[in-house]
Amino acid sequence: MKHATLLVVDDNRNILTTVRMLLSSVFERVVTLASPVGIPARLREDKPDVVLLDMNFKSGINTGNEGIFWLHEIKRLSPHTEVVLFTAYADIELAVRGMKEGAHDFIVKPFDNEKLVSTLLACLPKGRKVQAPQDGSAATPTDGHAAQGAMYWGESPVMRDLRMMVEKVAPTDANILITGENGTGKEVLAAEIHRLSSRSKTQGAGQRRETFFPIDMGAISETLFESELFGHVKGAFTDAKADKPGKLELATGGTLFLDEIGNLSYGLQAKLLTALQRRSIVRVGGAKPIPIDVRLLCATNKDLQQMVNDGLFREDLLYRINTIHLHLPPLRERKGDIAPLASHFLHRYADLYGRQGLSLSPEAAERVEQMPWPGNIRELQHAMERAVILCEGDTVMPRDLPSVPTAHHAEAVEQPTTLDGMERQLIAKTIDDCQGNLSQVAAQLGISRQTLYNKIKKYGL
Repeated sequence: MKHATLLVVDDNRNILTTVRMLLSSVFERVVTLASPVGIPARLREDKPDVVLLDMNFKSGINTGNEGIFWLHEIKRLSPHTEVVLFTAYADIELAVRGMKEGAHDFIVKPFDNEKLVSTLLACLPKGRKVQAPQDGSAATPTDGHAAQGAMYWGESPVMRDLRMMVEKVAPTDANILITGENGTGKEVLAAEIHRLSSRSKTQGAGQRRETFFPIDMGAISETLFESELFGHVKGAFTDAKADKPGKLELATGGTLFLDEIGNLSYGLQAKLLTALQRRSIVRVGGAKPIPIDVRLLCATNKDLQQMVNDGLFREDLLYRINTIHLHLPPLRERKGDIAPLASHFLHRYADLYGRQGLSLSPEAAERVEQMPWPGNIRELQHAMERAVILCEGDTVMPRDLPSVPTAHHAEAVEQPTTLDGMERQLIAKTIDDCQGNLSQVAAQLGISRQTLYNKIKKYGL
């Protein structure tokens, strides 16, 4: 636990409860506020080291202006207090603006628990951080240094070769295609490539590192594709009430990571290719080309060459994104890394839950090495988190591990873990509070309806 104080400001009491539960074992004190008007008093009395600040507080108003106002107030009243902004995915451009005006970073709702923790820890001076494995970092839409999970390479020959290749290509601006099964760590590798690149380096005193910007191509509907990636001008369509930059524009100067590129429809592939070739975009409804400067990283679990052969993926786009091809092997092909990875995650979650000193028993280590792990690193990571929570002593025993996976286990990999269960509980309670009105649920949680639908499907609600 850090000797540091966190102030969380959000008008959604469910979120306040969830964040307090998650972070009470990480920070010495977690103070919560449901209204920003109490911020000045809390700054005086509690002297928080970090403030986690929502950007919208008035019902029906989603401009983010309140968040920006209170960001300025916090920095005026307590210049050394770091601020991390809470924002919905649709309002990322507001968060980017907030970073330019003094915020340290931002977190997108619904948040990943470990990502939230690591982003907040990154705000603290080095001397006040919890000791963590020094083996690299990865990030979400941020500066590339607040880790969602450290890049743990392992010592297997295939991973040593991959690491050598990454060290060669990361400093360049070459486009890279990362392939691998679900759960092998493609986004973590992409963030590591960004971290090692010149685009993550601070350009001068006081200037921020450039952005690592991941986009899930499978989560963007065809009707919103152009608006999301290219932006739009006011009046371009019915709901276009203001100019809005697209994700390609926001990522300029940094690294753009297109996850699940194989999910993009054939027609939309052409539009993406045109933007990449011209290195410029035109906002929907606009006429002026806007230059973009991004380093492109893509990932997929599909065989894109076979998709080209089947007429499902454009060959010219494949050439554009595939200057360098990196493949992440599944755990079954790097068995020598399983036990070290398990220990790595065990120590990470032991730190997170305030249970330092936990270790794997020889029997548990043998059990871990024998399991097939069809969900790869993600499944192993969740299993170690579960073990830390369930372990009754200082040593993890086989009984603390999941049962040996059956044929159906691969389908269960994506089911909620204990931390995911917090999100499931939050969504279920909000649905109940809103009497099933999903529009209200999405608005209260600060997420899009499509994201809410995906979460409902994921958790079987």
